Amino acid sequence: MTRWYEGPLAAFDTETTGVDVEQDRIVSAALIVQECAGGRVRTTRWLVNPGVPVPAGATEVHGLTDEHLQRHGRWPAPVVEEIARALGEQQVAGRPVVVMNAPFDLTLLDRELRRHRASSLSRYLDNRPLTVLDPRVLDKHLDRYRKGRRTLTDLCAHYGIELEGAHDAAADALASLELVRAVGRRFASRLERLTPAELHTLQAVWHAAQARGLQAWFARQGTPEAVDPHWPLRPDLSAAA
Repeated sequence: MTRWYEGPLAAFDTETTGVDVEQDRIVSAALIVQECAGGRVRTTRWLVNPGVPVPAGATEVHGLTDEHLQRHGRWPAPVVEEIARALGEQQVAGRPVVVMNAPFDLTLLDRELRRHRASSLSRYLDNRPLTVLDPRVLDKHLDRYRKGRRTLTDLCAHYGIELEGAHDAAADALASLELVRAVGRRFASRLERLTPAELHTLQAVWHAAQARGLQAWFARQGTPEAVDPHWPLRPDLSAAA
């Protein structure tokens, strides 16, 4: 039987105007689908005119300027709906979706759907969650005592994954997908008996524990920053207010 990390996977990534999931906007996104390890990759890309200025700092990261997005990007409303429906198709197909640092990309998409479609990601998924595999959460749990940063670039270097064109949504999505396959192979004895659905549930627990640990470290450093324990999607606090 094919192990899950050698079988069908999808991967999703965004580039944005910044790092605030409540206020920043998507400027590009990509969805990668691969039916088996080493197989042909199908790529869907979206380019978005966010309707707000793109800060210079964000442009330095992903290279997308206001002028380029205004000329070539599409309006957000139809794009975010297309993205949500494409993710829903992965759910229906039973294909796990790899999302590096999932609470960022999925929460930002959810907020864009609320902003432009008066809806939510959950509604587009018929209130059934995606099966998400997050290489950052997996690596932090499985190799928790390793020192050093765990950005996508760092993890790719550690696992020997080639990352060409970092901060391009399609390149980052493909690297994240290959990274999850590499994590699966390296920790096969601990992962191969788990289904992706079981891993999804475990990652929510692992991420919450990781968040508590980071929050405790911030407290010891006297840093007031709050760490959100929710995974893979942060709750919409404004809707609950």
